[in-house]
Amino acid sequence: MSRILGLDPGLHTTGWGIVDYDGLRLRHIAHGTIVTLAVDEISSRLSCIFKQLSDIVEKYSPKEVGIESVFVNKNPESSLKLGMARGAVICCVGVLGLKIAEYTPNKIKKSIVGSGHATKDQVSLMVQKLLNCGNVKLDAADALATAVCHAHHKTSYEVRE
Repeated sequence: MSRILGLDPGLHTTGWGIVDYDGLRLRHIAHGTIVTLAVDEISSRLSCIFKQLSDIVEKYSPKEVGIESVFVNKNPESSLKLGMARGAVICCVGVLGLKIAEYTPNKIKKSIVGSGHATKDQVSLMVQKLLNCGNVKLDAADALATAVCHAHHKTSYEVRE
């Protein structure tokens, strides 16, 4: 049994989701979001993400982590903020001794919906059906989708290391 943490980093909202995978079945364990306030200093926001994610890892003890890889926005400031949030997330799981596998947004969507150009709503609906986990906010659904994608591509991930 493998416990997987999926992450969808963002400076305002970082989605997270935990699934167990036994090679045949996926089981939803938990999901949620880490929210920071735009009025707070950037250092406080990044620290908040780091600390809350540390607590999540401590509570659920995942053994593997999947994260969505960077896509570049048209707005350079948005890209920079996303990069900082990703840095806090990657640093956190690295400090805690976990390895990260990165997946493109298209690969994650294709793994869940069958189309690399699926909408966030389509991904959310499929995650809810696959994991039987009730209504899930979009950021947490994206994180769960990343965990499912990692479970599906786990063999190739292990070979690459």
